[in-house]
Amino acid sequence: MKKMERRTFLKSATAVSAFTILKPGTAFGSKTNSAIRMGIIGCGGRGTAVITSMSKNTSVAIIAMADLFDDKLQSAIPVFNKLNTAKGLPEIPKNSIYQGSKAYIPLLNNKDVDAVLVSSPCYSHPGYVEAALAAGKHVYSEKPAAVDVAGCEQVMRLGELAKGKLSFAIGFQIRFASAYVEMVRRIQQGDIGEIINAQLYYFAGGLPVKPHTNMSYDEARIRNQYHFRALSGGILVDQGIHMLDVCNWVMQAHPLKAVGTGGNKGGADFGDTWTNFQVFYEYPDNVNVCFHNTQQGTQSGDVCARFIGSKGFAEAHYSGGVFIVGEKPWDSGIAKYKDAELTAEQRAAGIFLSSLHDADSNKDIAFIKSIETGNYINEARSGAESTLTAIMGRNAATSGEEIRWDEMIFSGEKLDHMLNLSQFDK
Repeated sequence: MKKMERRTFLKSATAVSAFTILKPGTAFGSKTNSAIRMGIIGCGGRGTAVITSMSKNTSVAIIAMADLFDDKLQSAIPVFNKLNTAKGLPEIPKNSIYQGSKAYIPLLNNKDVDAVLVSSPCYSHPGYVEAALAAGKHVYSEKPAAVDVAGCEQVMRLGELAKGKLSFAIGFQIRFASAYVEMVRRIQQGDIGEIINAQLYYFAGGLPVKPHTNMSYDEARIRNQYHFRALSGGILVDQGIHMLDVCNWVMQAHPLKAVGTGGNKGGADFGDTWTNFQVFYEYPDNVNVCFHNTQQGTQSGDVCARFIGSKGFAEAHYSGGVFIVGEKPWDSGIAKYKDAELTAEQRAAGIFLSSLHDADSNKDIAFIKSIETGNYINEARSGAESTLTAIMGRNAATSGEEIRWDEMIFSGEKLDHMLNLSQFDK
């Protein structure tokens, strides 16, 4: 197999424009080749969860996989093979399982791969996305788009080059949750009147530090990526970002500036991420938004976005209902008490405890359908802007200074992960 040379996508835009994917079934007769054929880069917990959902909700065949660590591959192989065989598809060929720092190269050179799931550590998303698009592959990249400003700008440039040629999705599944979609539609049509301000919060339990003895410092950091800002972006960029994405979606804009505070009280001794943030954003039309994000302790709390308008308010929880109160009241039907037990009659009526019950399936179907129909989706800008919104809040809090959007973009911030990945090559 001829290896793909490492090249800068921006210097070779024709790599995208010259690529035309064959529609499923147009050239092949087997069941495998009638499905969109997926490769996955990053086979840890999140990647396994996403590809599992995608396999169960669409006709995809998983035909290639790559990871830095062999133990991640070995854990994922039986899971992925079971997903395939459950649908009458063959197991992943052994020669399509790649390990090491350059494992993505043979995967992207695999001519049978139609689309790629990028679910590697967050700092690596822009680079893998660039390589995948340059190889002519459709891309579903996990969020965040990047961990720094430079990475987000790279993703936006790549998105412009991919428009109309390849599908490029970013993993903000809430935008596909039916309850949220309807709430946002009603807000934007004026059901709560003029938006005055908003309150967002994301309270989650802390992540324990994984054992990291008998390994290099680089490996210890990668396996504990969420405890390192340069690898994951920190809790606001990796987790709290979901509520900021909802806010940008509702506002149809990004914030103009932010101030914030926070700290690492109660945090782990290993790493440099903070356990809590309190950030105040100013959006256009003098709409002020307060956001509180905490990842600490053994218990998860609530996740909520509340928009206060001149004629009412809209409120959405992960578990606790999605509804509007005011002159034009509305209720999604999601149970409003997260600890409630549904009766058989409620389940039969289609009542759910989680407002995200159909988010993953709807997102999966939309991505695969876009490839099958040729109506390619492109979420690069919205995904990057939501990531930049989180970065602005993080940087405002850690610096103790007001951060303005234009100043942040001009800064070109680039975090150095300081990793030597070649040590993991066999």
